Amino acid sequence: MIRYYGLFLLLGILAGSPSLFAQEICDNAIDDDADGRIDVNDPDCECEIVEPKSLIPNPSFEDMICCPSSRSQMSCATDWVQASDATTDYVHTCGWMGWDNLPVPLPIPDGEACIGFRDGRFGSRSNPNWKEYAGACLTSPLKEGVAYKFQFYIGYTFAENSPPMDVTFFGSTNCNNLPFGGGNDALGCPTNGPGWKFLGSTPASGTMEWEQKEINITPDEDIYAIAIGPPCVRTLATVNTYYFFDNLVLADQASFDFDIRLTAHPCDDDVALRVPFSDTLGYQWYKNGIALVGETFSQLKTLHGDGLYQVRIESPNLGCRIAKGYQYTHPRPGSTQTVRLCEGDSFFFNGNDRTTEGIYLDTLTSVDGCDSIIQLNLNVFSNTGDTVIAKSFPGEFYYVGNHRFLNPGTYTVDLESSIGCDSTVLLQLEHYDLFAPNAFSPNDDGINDYYSIGGGDELISISNFRVFNRWGHLMYEGNALIPNDFNAGWDGWTKGRAAPEGVYVFMANLIYDDGIERVTTGTFTLFR
Repeated sequence: MIRYYGLFLLLGILAGSPSLFAQEICDNAIDDDADGRIDVNDPDCECEIVEPKSLIPNPSFEDMICCPSSRSQMSCATDWVQASDATTDYVHTCGWMGWDNLPVPLPIPDGEACIGFRDGRFGSRSNPNWKEYAGACLTSPLKEGVAYKFQFYIGYTFAENSPPMDVTFFGSTNCNNLPFGGGNDALGCPTNGPGWKFLGSTPASGTMEWEQKEINITPDEDIYAIAIGPPCVRTLATVNTYYFFDNLVLADQASFDFDIRLTAHPCDDDVALRVPFSDTLGYQWYKNGIALVGETFSQLKTLHGDGLYQVRIESPNLGCRIAKGYQYTHPRPGSTQTVRLCEGDSFFFNGNDRTTEGIYLDTLTSVDGCDSIIQLNLNVFSNTGDTVIAKSFPGEFYYVGNHRFLNPGTYTVDLESSIGCDSTVLLQLEHYDLFAPNAFSPNDDGINDYYSIGGGDELISISNFRVFNRWGHLMYEGNALIPNDFNAGWDGWTKGRAAPEGVYVFMANLIYDDGIERVTTGTFTLFR
């Protein structure tokens, strides 16, 4: 009798356990089966992911033969070649991360690798016709008369080094035409030589960011090889111009039917996300894998903040399919200038000549509606000279009059003002201390179980800290973290599951004792 009573008791306990008997409902934003995974984060809700299959091999440069240790190592990326004699650069978090003065914006859109390329070279070996291209032989040719879409990410470094440019796409009927140039690094674009034709172009411009662009083409003959890079026009810049490419997807137009798009510029007040509409389909939108209840149309009613958006598409014929995620981050541009002047001199800012020491702000609004806050820190010192001990953030210029300084060191600066005030300034410039560990091991041994960053006493707060995986998916976000508290931050878990070993990207908003918020990024490795 006791044995049967124990069996009935066990069955009663099991019947009351939702994790064993409940079924996850995939569109209610509730963890129905109490397993710590909600909606499409739960295996119960798995759907086929719909995304175009690129005819360009290794489209995100992730597959590699070797880890780059320096510039011009495009051959390390599987199936890619140096299309031009002017050499493109292979950038990868495993090794070489690009030129120090031309940083890649992080995180990289799709994985851990991208390529960098120039449009003209200036300096001791100036050559305005130096144009760098990446090229590949397609896995199958573009067919004559068929409509295709070429979708890609272009990255920009500093504004003066990434001026507006027309990204240009070229094709060839024969893979043997790769590489082109025949040893002439001043040939310019592919069509300056035989065997290549122009396929299309699109304008691109930005600063320290990635932007997704596309080119629609319908070839008039079969195309077997492609090259992408700058336009054929002669470069008129006076500084080295540089850009990045990632996730080059080339497929027939129909493959993009469920591609998630912005309805307007990211800064527009009415911006939303959409997929093409069909009255035979049902839609359900998700953010970070959790259903947005009531968002059941082909277009979102409104954006629900930064995050990874997906839409599930269902019909009796198609079954369950889910569009590849769209990582939305609202642009938050801004910059800071620190200017030091001789007494009696002036600096023109926000429509006025500024002569008094202080902090000044100017808000600029672009045609797309992005508000950019420009902060001027203006310091005035005496005629006789001064010693200035200052700190700046890596990659940030420190100004003394019209002179600017990027790297730590001791500098003597002679200033001459417009009214004859001469002054000699001894500048002792240091960088703010910043400590970002290159690895952590969340194994509950009390050592390196959390990942965060730290700095010197000047670092007041980490206002926002985010971690992304190699696909750009948000793994962790924390706000108002205390600097140097390495018992807080990311614990290596996401959505109730332990994150796998590998390389991750962080982005942190830092507030220093001068009241300025700065953004830094980097990579680290998770070990278990």
